[in-house]
Amino acid sequence: MTPLSTLAHVFGRIGVLSFGGPAAQIALMHRELVEDRPWLSDQQFLRALSFCMLLPGPEAMQLATYAGWRLRGVAGGLIAGGLFVLPGAVVIALLALLYAEFGARPETEALLLGVKACVVVIVAQALVRLSAKALKGAPDYIVASLSFLGIFALGLPFPLIIGLAALWGATRGTPAHDTPPEPTGRKTRPATLGLWAALWLAPLPVLWITGQQLLFDLAAFFAKLAVVTFGGAYAVLAYMAQEVVETRGWLDATQMVDALGLAETTPGPLILVTQFVGQLAGHAQGGPWLALAAGVLTLWMTFVPCFLWIFAGAPYVDNLLARPRLQSALAAITAAVVGVILNLSLWFALHVLFAALTPIALGPIGFAVPEPATLRRDVLPLIALAALLLLGAKRGVPLTLLTCAASGWALSLP
Repeated sequence: MTPLSTLAHVFGRIGVLSFGGPAAQIALMHRELVEDRPWLSDQQFLRALSFCMLLPGPEAMQLATYAGWRLRGVAGGLIAGGLFVLPGAVVIALLALLYAEFGARPETEALLLGVKACVVVIVAQALVRLSAKALKGAPDYIVASLSFLGIFALGLPFPLIIGLAALWGATRGTPAHDTPPEPTGRKTRPATLGLWAALWLAPLPVLWITGQQLLFDLAAFFAKLAVVTFGGAYAVLAYMAQEVVETRGWLDATQMVDALGLAETTPGPLILVTQFVGQLAGHAQGGPWLALAAGVLTLWMTFVPCFLWIFAGAPYVDNLLARPRLQSALAAITAAVVGVILNLSLWFALHVLFAALTPIALGPIGFAVPEPATLRRDVLPLIALAALLLLGAKRGVPLTLLTCAASGWALSLP
């Protein structure tokens, strides 16, 4: 049996080194858990990853939690998942406070311009990689295209798009091959589910009774986000950007772009951008202390349900993945997520490249187009540099981010 101290050391190391988004984090975990140690077989790791892709929320953090659970049960899952998140959460808390105080200074904007130029390439690279894996034929391309048009031109809610894709995918499955779950060595106790669900949602009635309206709204929104956002971190970001900027007005588009850029610079799950968003919303209405409270609350509402999903479903991974209807629904969801991430990539790139966008409305169709005169020519060489380092020279994300940030600052010098 793996000692808990050893488990903590390994997942602490993973948490500190997990830069570069979900793909890089999953590759790091594969090396640490499969190649360097005989903790998981390659088949077990891939099955766990497939299971985590079925779940709402950040798949990399859930994969770490599952690996810890498989090794040492609930205690192992808490250690692995917690240490995967905490290092990045501390960095994000500091970055959000600094951004709220100094984000408007010219030198800060110059550094952020380099970071955002790099993130344009990172998101585009993630889109290409996911497309290659997810789009296997004409039906997948149709689903992805309709998904993109639905969110870009019609402003359809992300949960509706994912729900329609899942329904369509499930109808294409083969029910004759569905089999009931077989007994496994471990089972989920109802008391465990009730405890984790109660812990997760406990802040809501407390905040409602005490009249903390902003904190209640943040908690309710991120609780919903934790349930409906299937498809990984970039899908979560696409939905959150739509809600936070366009619907709720907690942040403006520039702040949302900066939040994503800064989240890419930290270790841990990319979805820590939710903490950044919560802190900025809290700072705008109540200063640093409310910002910290909002950040901690956002972390709670975002990551506690990850433990709930894993502890509830982990004993049944093999049987769940054997269901054709579920596999077909997941494939359709993944194809739809490609369209959603395309929308995020386009939205992010336009806000980095242009200082102003003009909304266009044609009946139910509405979208924003850039104003050519507001093109930021200073960002073009930074995007080219990021593409050269990431795609051409195959450099890592941390080095590329640092290089682009330094280059953005250098270009701003008189």
